[in-house]
Amino acid sequence: METLEEPELCFPQLLNTSCRKYARPHSEAMLIYVTLSSISLLTVSLNLLVIISISHFRQLHTPTNLLLLSLAVSDFLVGLIVIPFQILLTEPCWFLGDMVCILYFFVPYITVNASVVNMVLISVDRYVAICDPLHYSTKITQKRARISVLLCWVYCVFYSFMILYDNLKLPGRYNSCFGECVIIIMGAVDLVLGFVVPISAIIILYVRVFVVAVSQARSMRSHIAAVKLQRSVTVTVKKSELKAARTLGVVVAVFLMCYCPPYCVALSGYDLTIGTSTNDFLVFLLLSNSCLNPMIYAFIYAWFRKSVKLIVTLKILQPNSSEASVL
Repeated sequence: METLEEPELCFPQLLNTSCRKYARPHSEAMLIYVTLSSISLLTVSLNLLVIISISHFRQLHTPTNLLLLSLAVSDFLVGLIVIPFQILLTEPCWFLGDMVCILYFFVPYITVNASVVNMVLISVDRYVAICDPLHYSTKITQKRARISVLLCWVYCVFYSFMILYDNLKLPGRYNSCFGECVIIIMGAVDLVLGFVVPISAIIILYVRVFVVAVSQARSMRSHIAAVKLQRSVTVTVKKSELKAARTLGVVVAVFLMCYCPPYCVALSGYDLTIGTSTNDFLVFLLLSNSCLNPMIYAFIYAWFRKSVKLIVTLKILQPNSSEASVL
């Protein structure tokens, strides 16, 4: 008669207090490692190109691109720090200690929430550009954009500290055994401030932008034949703003598709366990958004393709390369 093998312990020297090591099938573990490692490398590389492009070329120093730069920084940190630690979290045992466990969750809360707030700021920027174009240059300035980005990151650090404060006071207090990485957060607060409020703001702003953009497009088509030279310049400006709104609309739509499912599952009351296939998929979906944003820029923005070409060919090392035309 065959006897069932007892699962190994994470810490064999701690017989009664160690967690059991339930290893994944080798093929499943390798798939997770290869997929997450590839996404991490791609996310870091692509977002680094966005950061260098907007930072280096003077033509790209606009309020809108400053918000995209802030978004790229948060996505870059996801690829550099969050995804590699996520690979560690897929292991059956946590060996890095309770404090590192809390710090691991602290960084994702900052970066993911920074992405959310940046999306809100981008939506506000497009709302003003489309709905109040005559006052856009006075309302949305470089200085105000910088202040908004600074406040965004300060808020995200404070928010993450508030959400995880109980865990920071006594790391590991919610672990049932040695080898776990478990935290408890204020779920209702996170749901409202981290999901309901910002997502509602993004949707309301972009619905308004879409309605006004459609109205302007119809107006331009109906009057295009009778426009004079001076008016044609105005039409060109409107078209560029509409194109920017459509482009960033794609970014926002992809963001919502990646960000909403995990919170929708939480809203449904479904109990997720770390290590399950459902949880792994939702985490993968959430983190993959950081990799998709620069891909969208590559397909839609001509300036991104031109600047990447100058970066890859090392032409940015030449004198006065920052003055190069990429638009």
